[in-house]
Amino acid sequence: MRSESSLIERWRGLLTSYNEIACRLDRDLHEAHELSMSEYEALDRLVERDCDSCRMQDLSAGMYLSQSALSRTVARLERAGLVVRALCESDRRGVFVKITDEGRRRHAEARATHLAVLAEFLDPAAESVRA
Repeated sequence: MRSESSLIERWRGLLTSYNEIACRLDRDLHEAHELSMSEYEALDRLVERDCDSCRMQDLSAGMYLSQSALSRTVARLERAGLVVRALCESDRRGVFVKITDEGRRRHAEARATHLAVLAEFLDPAAESVRA
């Protein structure tokens, strides 16, 4: 069994890596595409689902955001014209989210930035260049 100190050291290393990547994604996505990392992630998951609409509950199940944080994220995307929200006809508690054509366009543009940051930090070949 690993010692406590090695577990804590590994955990802190993961946190440091996550924070470095998340900060870089937030900065690069915002500067180039006016999207936060969370906004991009919501658009990415909507594009990945490739359906007319997605229940907010289903969207939040796969994300790292709380329900309220996702709701605020989707509200910002809606104000920017990148998604639309609608109430479920059969269940007024349910909310559906649909990506707009503009949302698909902005996602497609931001995808290269997102992948470039991930490759820089997560690609083993790039790791030796950064070190």
